[in-house]
Amino acid sequence: MAMSYMYLRFAVAVICLKLFTFAEEHEVPENSDKYTIDGTILPPDVISPEWLLLTKVLVNGGERIGFLRNDGSFHISNVEPGSYAIEVVNPNHIYEPARVDINSKGKFRARKLNYVQTNLVQQVPYPLKFKVRGPYKYFQVREAWRITDFLMNPMVLMMVLPLLVIMVLPKMMNAADPETQREMQQMQMPKYDVPELSEMMTSLFTGGKRAPAPANARQRLAKRAAKM
Repeated sequence: MAMSYMYLRFAVAVICLKLFTFAEEHEVPENSDKYTIDGTILPPDVISPEWLLLTKVLVNGGERIGFLRNDGSFHISNVEPGSYAIEVVNPNHIYEPARVDINSKGKFRARKLNYVQTNLVQQVPYPLKFKVRGPYKYFQVREAWRITDFLMNPMVLMMVLPLLVIMVLPKMMNAADPETQREMQQMQMPKYDVPELSEMMTSLFTGGKRAPAPANARQRLAKRAAKM
């Protein structure tokens, strides 16, 4: 009875050992085909005490979030092969985003992130290094008054341009050569002898009889005839 009990215990131990060995041989590692994205964020010239706490690293808009270490580096682990957009978020400073491509063999390629021209590839060094592009501007600076704003006003232009034309054209005509002036005079419309209003009214009320023209009127008519 004792011998059979010992054989039974030995058989159970052998079976357990076999099962444990089989499980170890067929165990799938948890971190197989998983990689780590590494990078460093350079601090601004004037660094504040809360800069490390306020700065975060977003992967694909927030699918994964990374935090900075004391030296400004970050590590995002358990990343599968694929293409990932890496953005640095800080409420006071602007950083240029990047894209990291990981192939099935574990090869990394970093390039600038371009939302407009997605096919444009501009490679950057890897591990990533992010530099400050500038501070955030939450408020628009009020424009100062300038004299050009007054001069380019449409109402001012409508008043000034005709005055300039009136002042400049006579000088241009005077500066022209005599032949050009004669041509301009010949191009003028001929003058017609139009009776004066007083003569028309006199002939109308006198029944068509034309009153004798005064001396001044006769002189004007003679001058007009001489010009014609």
